[in-house]
Amino acid sequence: MVTKIHPTALIEEQVQIGAHTSIWDNVHIRHSTQIGEQCIIGEKTHIAYGVKIGDRVKINAFVYICNAVTLEDGVMISAGTIFTNDRFPRATTSDLQQLRSSDPDEHTLPTLVKAGATIGAGCTIGNDLSIGRFAMVGMGSLVTRSVPDFHLAIGTPARSVGAVCRCGQLLLRFPDVAEFNETLSCSSCGLKYQITTQAVTELTPP
Repeated sequence: MVTKIHPTALIEEQVQIGAHTSIWDNVHIRHSTQIGEQCIIGEKTHIAYGVKIGDRVKINAFVYICNAVTLEDGVMISAGTIFTNDRFPRATTSDLQQLRSSDPDEHTLPTLVKAGATIGAGCTIGNDLSIGRFAMVGMGSLVTRSVPDFHLAIGTPARSVGAVCRCGQLLLRFPDVAEFNETLSCSSCGLKYQITTQAVTELTPP
């Protein structure tokens, strides 16, 4: 059964919520969204219709997740993060006489956040892109292009500056050279990685 749904949360029809998931106060989850097991949805978060969320996902307070977003297992979305799905949005038709529909159309572009990734507080996430496995996006970043697996991306617009371990510790800052090759172990948990230029490969996955 669901661990907790706060009485002020608004859950629309055809929402699937996995066992032991907690929904906090004033959360709004639109119809046809799927949420996995053991998730936490923080207060005043809005999740649009048709969103797919895996197991053991943490979504902090004041997060906006729009249609066409998928969050895989173990993702963390920190407070105040905003997702987008329309690259060239307009409120009305070109003659300003009618509101444009908010239903998905050819301009609705997907965003995929892969397993284990973390998005820091106050980020804005673009569309038609992915954030890689166990990648980390630093607080306040503006993501306009895909982030590879295990990369640390920061800034506006966000750029990859280093590699991070599964446990979240920084492995290294990318050196300012065209090519490099290094094998290293995480100083915190001991997992090993091969880093060739900016491609990060696990050598001892758990």
